[in-house]
Amino acid sequence: MNKRYSFKQNEIENIINRFGKDFYEKVLRDIEVYAEKWTLTFFQFIPSYSANLVFICDSANFGSVVLKLGNPSFGELFTEFNTLCQYNGRRFCRVFDADIENGAILEECVQPGNPLRDESSLDKRLSVFCSLYKGLHITPAREEIYPTYTEWVGRITEYMSKRQDCKELYSYMKKAKDICLSVSTLYSQKMLLHGDFHHDNILLGNDGKYIIIDPKGVIGDPVFDVPRFILNEFSGEITTELYKKINDIICILEKNLNIPNDILKQCLYVETAMGVCWSVEDGSTPEEYPSLIKNVAFAETILNT
Repeated sequence: MNKRYSFKQNEIENIINRFGKDFYEKVLRDIEVYAEKWTLTFFQFIPSYSANLVFICDSANFGSVVLKLGNPSFGELFTEFNTLCQYNGRRFCRVFDADIENGAILEECVQPGNPLRDESSLDKRLSVFCSLYKGLHITPAREEIYPTYTEWVGRITEYMSKRQDCKELYSYMKKAKDICLSVSTLYSQKMLLHGDFHHDNILLGNDGKYIIIDPKGVIGDPVFDVPRFILNEFSGEITTELYKKINDIICILEKNLNIPNDILKQCLYVETAMGVCWSVEDGSTPEEYPSLIKNVAFAETILNT
């Protein structure tokens, strides 16, 4: 019986709907196992329901920590663990321990942990991102254990080709794949990328410096680690003001990161198309397709200017 954390009824329903009943029951057992194994107390559940279940806990050995419990067959915790190990606390949060075969990882809890999204100044957000991005990417110690960015694009394109209910999005994704392959011939470094390098994965630490969390771990050229940040600046209605804002951001990034304007726009289009297609794969309903199409159409407008 789970004595460490009692899920609320709505949390139980969300977990079972997202991951299945077997996973929920496994989590109840795992909490007990890792509470003892890693001396964890005071579990606080973070209800994100993404790829893993996330808890903030107290550890007798490490202080405030994050416990992630996921499905080991997905492989994401494996690549995250190896990425964090290779960076070893440089700009990233530290990783303390893991049981990868069972889908568990124990990481540093960044405090106070305010996401970069909470920073009201666009100039400050851009400054933080650029400072973290420059010199970040390294050669992977074991390239073969990670997926590649082009494989990501190819896989979701193949998936969308089989969906008969959103052919317009498939058309956008096919175009994105062609652009991705074209960019990859010019920018062909095989570096270790974060893969999800956006505002909510950049957290404020106690020393006033920002720390990166939740790497996906993917191989590709560093240019492909830029657009997720730009995509996070899409907000609210698509207006002339938003169009100007995104183009201004691209110009600033071009100057600060020394990446050509047209390459940034192409990468943004690829990332936007891939993101909306992932949303379809994750269960977006047909009623949501128009808003998804609107986002990728907006990225296409930016691409063509």
